[in-house]
Amino acid sequence: MKPNFKYLNKPALEPVPGCDWASKMVLNPAIVQDPESSTLHMLFRATGPWAQKRREGCHDPYPIFLGYATSEDNGETWEADFREPALSPALGYEEHELYIADIHGNRVRNYANGCMEDPRIFPIEGELYVSVACRPFPPGPYWLSDVQTRFEYVPEWIFNGSEAEDPFIKTARSNDTVTVLYKLDLQQLKMRNYSAAFHYIGPLTEGHVSDNRDVFLFPDKMMIQGNSQYVMLHRPMNVLPFERGAEVKKPSIYIAAANTIEDFASPKATHRLLATSVFHWEDNRIGASWPPIRVSDDEWLVSYHGKKDVVFGYTQSFMIVKEQPNDFPVVTHRCSERLMFADREWEMPSDYPTPCLFTTAGIVVGDELIMSYGAADQKVGISWVNFKELTDYIRCFDENGSAIKTYSKQD
Repeated sequence: MKPNFKYLNKPALEPVPGCDWASKMVLNPAIVQDPESSTLHMLFRATGPWAQKRREGCHDPYPIFLGYATSEDNGETWEADFREPALSPALGYEEHELYIADIHGNRVRNYANGCMEDPRIFPIEGELYVSVACRPFPPGPYWLSDVQTRFEYVPEWIFNGSEAEDPFIKTARSNDTVTVLYKLDLQQLKMRNYSAAFHYIGPLTEGHVSDNRDVFLFPDKMMIQGNSQYVMLHRPMNVLPFERGAEVKKPSIYIAAANTIEDFASPKATHRLLATSVFHWEDNRIGASWPPIRVSDDEWLVSYHGKKDVVFGYTQSFMIVKEQPNDFPVVTHRCSERLMFADREWEMPSDYPTPCLFTTAGIVVGDELIMSYGAADQKVGISWVNFKELTDYIRCFDENGSAIKTYSKQD
């Protein structure tokens, strides 16, 4: 018998007609518990047609925003602020508009100019951060399969720039995803003082190397190769530049180590393959879903998603990774079964053809693991499972997904 996953019987949040920045999709939420209360805070991804930035001959652009919501009952109900986004892309198109001041006051390229997708909230050394999958420019209606809208809002002058002198140019030409890190001031977020809640740090991935998302850090440094280093999970779309990329070929979960956070988006970071597709339900790709949760002194629970194809869609499972003396963590237990998948009517696809249950946050409150997820690429769902029962179940499998013992709640 598997652990019992409980679900809301309706969306926690969904698109709001008439809200220009959230009328089409509200999905893929990050959550964190308030350290001073039982309040849960959420950042969610949202979009709608942005006609005020439409170019002649193009579809409406669909820039992606982050919105804010709270729950006072462990995720059963949510109150969202749809008056304004919590964090918005700048939507500049001229060369001088594509810069932003980073947390140190430096003028740097703004990789979050066009889209802010799939936030993940996590602590690093006691401070809160948010990673966001960003694009330099907004796409058109990107869910349409019969038209190409990804490049409609890439300005012509980008193609005259020098890739060699500015790696931002290469990323902008393909409008690839770069994961950007922000420092989060939770007190300012709670007060709805959004302009003071987010502080741009910079990219965590190199867009000119690969489109890259599902990126977040472990909360604690680890001793790797003789140095105390920050450790990060990521999922490059193009794995060829990375270790064993020619062997695995498919988008896979990589783990990276760096002496500073800024070093992750540079050749100074060291990368290691953590896991790749093994089971039939993840044949197309896998990626980590939300920041790791400590299970023991040297073990971490990692939630991950797999995609088989457009018919089977995105489903979720879990693995446990264990720290190694002076080396990268390795997978020690990996569940061979998909434990979470689209099943309820409101989770079924409409605009997108692909069934999708995509978790983007997991936090432990009391005995329960509370997870938030995107459903059908349009709505927000919430799920609960007993944390110990889940980790005990994952320990019934070895690192390859083979059963090594029978699960019992008495274990």
